[in-house]
Amino acid sequence: MLQQYCASLTEYKRLQTREVKIGNLLIGNGHPIRIQTMTTTDTMDTAATVAQTIRCIEAGAELVRITAPSKKEAENLLNIKNELRAKGYDTPLIADIHFTPNAAEIAARIVEKVRVNPGNYIDKKKFDFIDYTDAEYASETDRIRQRFTPLVRICREYGTAMRIGTNHGSLSDRIMSRYGDTPIGMVESAMEFLRIARDESYHQIVLSMKSSNPLVMVQAYRLLVQKMDEEFGECYPLHLGVTEAGDGEDGRIKSAIGIGTLLEDGIGDTIRVSLTEDPEFEIPVCRDIVKRYEGRRQTADGSRQLTVDRQLLSYDPFSYRRRETITVQHIGSHHVPIVVADYSTDDTITPASLEQIGYTYNEATDKWAISDVAADYIYTGDKTIAFALPGTLQVICNSAVWQSQEKHHPLVQWGVDPLTDKLHFITADVNANTTELAAYLKDAPGAVLVVSSSAANAMQSMRSFIAELTKAGVTCPVVIRTESRDNTVDEQLIHFATDSGGLLLDGFGDGVWLVNASTGLQTNKVSGRTYLEVKSNKQFLNNTAFSILQATRTRISKTEYISCPSCGRTLFDLQETTAKIRAATNHLKGVKIAIMGCIVNGPGEMADADFGYVGSGPGKITLYKGKEVMKRNVPSDIAVDELIQLLRDSEAWVEVS
Repeated sequence: MLQQYCASLTEYKRLQTREVKIGNLLIGNGHPIRIQTMTTTDTMDTAATVAQTIRCIEAGAELVRITAPSKKEAENLLNIKNELRAKGYDTPLIADIHFTPNAAEIAARIVEKVRVNPGNYIDKKKFDFIDYTDAEYASETDRIRQRFTPLVRICREYGTAMRIGTNHGSLSDRIMSRYGDTPIGMVESAMEFLRIARDESYHQIVLSMKSSNPLVMVQAYRLLVQKMDEEFGECYPLHLGVTEAGDGEDGRIKSAIGIGTLLEDGIGDTIRVSLTEDPEFEIPVCRDIVKRYEGRRQTADGSRQLTVDRQLLSYDPFSYRRRETITVQHIGSHHVPIVVADYSTDDTITPASLEQIGYTYNEATDKWAISDVAADYIYTGDKTIAFALPGTLQVICNSAVWQSQEKHHPLVQWGVDPLTDKLHFITADVNANTTELAAYLKDAPGAVLVVSSSAANAMQSMRSFIAELTKAGVTCPVVIRTESRDNTVDEQLIHFATDSGGLLLDGFGDGVWLVNASTGLQTNKVSGRTYLEVKSNKQFLNNTAFSILQATRTRISKTEYISCPSCGRTLFDLQETTAKIRAATNHLKGVKIAIMGCIVNGPGEMADADFGYVGSGPGKITLYKGKEVMKRNVPSDIAVDELIQLLRDSEAWVEVS
């Protein structure tokens, strides 16, 4: 597989994109990565929308998006814009359009940018499969050209920018019928609109490929870059985001995995973190993500051509396939990735110490309770464990103190310590000589490699290192060891999620080992509440490891929530409702529940959710199983109870033990 989606796989290089002007802001062409968010107020409430927009701007938003679901909201954008300009705010505004071309054509004459979704702007989504002939398909694309061209011409006349924003969950029936529910279908959906715009000599375009699944999102953006380069010889700026990421630490981790993986490869010119929280609280997370790359920023060289180090890869960056390994005990091959908890700095380790990583000891009964997010190994450094360990937990200790104790395994230095065919762990930094290490590992059938990097581009360097070993025929399992020296919870979540999650998305990693240098955990306040409540730093690291595995779909250990970030279309209090549903269902391991504010975000945007809770009118909820409506217009005061009953009827419910 030839690499052709970014400028370099081994060092940080920004993808060269066209320059797009949005009001007084320049995007692409090497300009700084821009930060944006979206209001949650009713667009017809001018005062509330203006006030929230100002809060977002003062928090650091460089662009603000406002929904315009119909002509009246589009027209009211003028009042909102005038109020903001009168107050001294000239931040570019974006009109968010779904289903209504006439609203887009009004908004394009008022605001600096319009966002259209090619999946529902002209096409319809009724979940019908239609077997189009080539002639019928061409006829449908001609119809799109006729309906979309007027907006393009208005934007060109008024100097308005446009985002062509594909969403995985809202691909049209026409695209789904030909391409299926795939990243390439997402790309083609956007490319149809982009070709029309280019035919009209209109280039003020930004594109996006959003999904609630970071893996789908990353693959779609990579394919889009490849497709634009092959067809046009240039790339347009890209807006990055994981849609319906949710709230709290899970929302931040999922967003950082999707956005960070692409930014590491220099892809992305503007970002939004879509959280089910007030929009101004998205901005600090965006800033924490972007600042990782500010020291690596490059100036534009004027070239629009995508120049790449075209090389044969040992993996496919466009479709997921886990790296093939041998099995060492229960690590590697078909086994889920392990989680390692670091206890090396603890003076003493007791049964009570293990409660932080999912093991609770009852002294009266002499029994252990083991949670779904219990670590698989603990690293004890120069210590060993004297008490009986719970059945599933094992120990990694330094080779100097290892003496074949039960459930203990040595951490050795390759080329120094003697080989063993039993399970042992070998540490290697990415600067190690891959030829010598490969020769060593081929003679060590019990080896599990622990890879780490202190480089600024740690994800890229570890990926290249593992890929080189794979090319050399190394098939031992690999544990990804990531260390963060960041000070805040958000910064650490982003660091761990990007560097570990990006590797997992490419199929690398049979385990996760997170380490930080924090002596105290700084929790962040969101909407007056602490979104991350942990008893200890070890619990934080352990929970983060399992959340990263969950977000990359490599190990499912808890309920997954696909929750939209709210906007002016939302028909109920998303934050309150999400909290209620989470409290009632967070014990349903592996169940995916979508919580959508309106029909625009559901059922299509629910993508691969098992169950859906969607606003269908003021005070009314529609419940879904998959994409099938199960109950319509349920009063919101009983809708959570009805969702639980649906889970019971579907045999997805389990009682709390």
